[in-house]
Amino acid sequence: MANLIELKEVKKVYNVGAEDVYALNGIDLDVGTNDYLAIMGPSGSGKSTLMNIIGCLDTPTSGSYLFGGQEVKDLSDDDLARIRNRKIGFVFQTFNLLPRADTTHNVELPLIYAGVPRVERKRRVQAALEAVGLVERAKHRPSELSGGQRQRAAIARALVNEPSVILADEPTGNLDSKTGEEIMQAFEKIHKAGNAIILVTHEEYIAEHAGRIVRLKDGLIESDEVF
Repeated sequence: MANLIELKEVKKVYNVGAEDVYALNGIDLDVGTNDYLAIMGPSGSGKSTLMNIIGCLDTPTSGSYLFGGQEVKDLSDDDLARIRNRKIGFVFQTFNLLPRADTTHNVELPLIYAGVPRVERKRRVQAALEAVGLVERAKHRPSELSGGQRQRAAIARALVNEPSVILADEPTGNLDSKTGEEIMQAFEKIHKAGNAIILVTHEEYIAEHAGRIVRLKDGLIESDEVF
């Protein structure tokens, strides 16, 4: 089976004064269409830079990044925006929900941006809310939801465009351990349904939910273990 994501000798260099700083210093990483991996490493190891590149939010200074067989550096801004909207689902530590919109509208937003017809939007929103167990909170605003429910709403929003991969950046960072476990159970369900998942975490017990842990240090992959 072809890989969804392929990075070869990826480097990201920032110019700081007269000095070149290597955030990534030659990353080789393949991710399959149903992989579930956690990225770990100390602050400054390159985790955020790597996630930004995988999410097509940033581009490598050198090296090759293939997403779905396409060389990302050859794509136009419109093509990249289309991939971010339709192929990648983003989940953030801070939820990033619109405070005045109810759960349904927050989840529906990527579909509106993608120009999906109303009837299809309704079907997909319902399916996404069912996947995270949030149907009964469909008309509640974020202020009326618990932290775990807000993160589940954010996960439903990431799912709604039926993406190829979910990228989750510290998805349990603002949650207590019990709620964090509930969120990880939601990710396991999503993975079993066929999605690839890549998550960044500082917590070993969160990373252990993934079938693979990639550890970064000084912009390089220190280890890549499959369990």
